Amino acid sequence: MTDTLDPLFQPLKAGALNLRNRIVMAPLTRSRADHKTLAPRQINADYYGQRASAGMIIAEATQIMPEGQGYAWTPGIYSDEQIAGWKLVTDAVHAKGGTIVLQLWHVGRISHRDLQPGGKLPVAPSAVKPEGKAFTETGFKDLETPRALELDEIPGIVAQYGQASKNAIAAGFDGVEVHGANGYLLDQFLRDKTNLRTDAYGGSIPNRARFLLEATQAAVDAIGKERVGIRLSPVSPANDCADSNPEPLFTYVTEKLSEMGLAFLHVIEGETRGSRAPEGAFDLSVLRKAFKGVYIGNNGYDPKLAAARVANGEVDAVAFGRPFIANPDLVERIRDGAPLAQPDEATFYGGDAKGYVDYPTYREADAKVA
Repeated sequence: MTDTLDPLFQPLKAGALNLRNRIVMAPLTRSRADHKTLAPRQINADYYGQRASAGMIIAEATQIMPEGQGYAWTPGIYSDEQIAGWKLVTDAVHAKGGTIVLQLWHVGRISHRDLQPGGKLPVAPSAVKPEGKAFTETGFKDLETPRALELDEIPGIVAQYGQASKNAIAAGFDGVEVHGANGYLLDQFLRDKTNLRTDAYGGSIPNRARFLLEATQAAVDAIGKERVGIRLSPVSPANDCADSNPEPLFTYVTEKLSEMGLAFLHVIEGETRGSRAPEGAFDLSVLRKAFKGVYIGNNGYDPKLAAARVANGEVDAVAFGRPFIANPDLVERIRDGAPLAQPDEATFYGGDAKGYVDYPTYREADAKVA
């Protein structure tokens, strides 16, 4: 390891979470839960256990309730079977000294009636049809025009964020990350392209931020602020979501989240899986200044950039996503300067062991060559 990468290998405390390095595994949807119960299985425990050297694993986006599902075979955290399945995962990570939190998810309109209980329409802040396709058990289908949530339905969903947080702790997780990014339900309420409401959850910035802040507070009330983080994507157009003036919106949201005393803020910097500085984006350093806790940067990082931004205090840690798919030993590869393997995109979603738990560490690969 060169001295320039040393900042990535310093420990970090985020609330009650102890990170042994600054390399975070970002949540990655892999659609490999049990097809019937949507509970994790032993293969999922093997996958996360292989990657336990990360400073912190943020486990894949996990629906807090049946209506929160938007992709085939993604896991839940609302049933006894799911809690037991996740316990396999957390035990595997903790056995190797790792730290792991669960990302809490409700997709809102990014779903399809084929994935919804009773074949009902997905829900959203407003009945605005998104562009794109849903990954269902029978293939990709066009997203539909969702049903706008009634005002009296919102408290029940907020409460589920609290219950899901309790379920995550029961499953052995060290904490949770509220998914407020990438055009899913909480993000849909934030942005004026998707939120056309005229009640207490629409219109002004405080009103549009209300649902996200209430959901996050429900998690805090359930398990304590020191075990709750949140993910935001202030300038990403993912899932056809956007806002006409994102800087004041996300500055307000971040200030309010900071007042809660959360363990960490996880920010997608730029477009999800795209440019770190898209045209028209505002300077995200204002969010770093507004949030008093641990700040995790994400999107388009390589080890050199990650180490430099940690060293400069621009971020406290960096989340890597896709590099962890083909590199279960990503931390060791960065430390030792080993080349990174490239993932097989055809095996990203669904399937079984292939492209999931069969990627070798670089030492295993070298041994085979030798």
